[in-house]
Order: sequence, then C-alpha cells, then structure tokens
Amino acid sequence: MKIRVELVYALPEEQHVLPLELDEGATVADALRAAANDLVFSRFSEGELTVGIWGVVVDRAKRLQDADRIELLRPLLVDPKEARRRRAKDAQQALKR
Repeated sequence: MKIRVELVYALPEEQHVLPLELDEGATVADALRAAANDLVFSRFSEGELTVGIWGVVVDRAKRLQDADRIELLRPLLVDPKEARRRRAKDAQQALKR
C-alpha cells in the first residue's frame, strides 16, 4: 500500500512543495532520499536542516502517515525574544518623537 505526503521548504518570499508517494512504513529519511533528485531539495545535505511534521520537530527515523506534511525548518536568524525586545524599543522611540 502507498501513502502520499508532502515535503515542504518555505522561504520568506516563496514556498516549495513536493508531493511524494511512498511505501507504507516509510520514514522521514526515506522521503528525503526520494526528494534527492528534485532541484530545490537536492541542495540540502543529509542532516543539514531540522525536520518537522506539521510544525512539530521529529527524528528522521519517524514513520510517516498518509497526508503528513514534512517541513524542512530553517535555523532562526534572530532569537524571537530578542526580536520582540527590539520592536518594543523601536516603538518606544517612535512615541518619543
């Protein structure tokens, strides 16, 4: 039996979605190997990015279920707390003007 999943890589300005059909019992690692010939996904080396299913970080050995959305998660450029502090500081300075 086959399952259908999507492999996703999102950038700020675009999103790449690759539908895959895999054998039942396939893992996240199997999906990544199946995408190795795709132009977008082939540029990532094994283990380079964190992987999640529907936004929840998972191990590459995780077995997939039909309709899973496998996401390649980019590293954060700025800590969210620090970004929030900067925005608050900028807002305070704008009010003082």
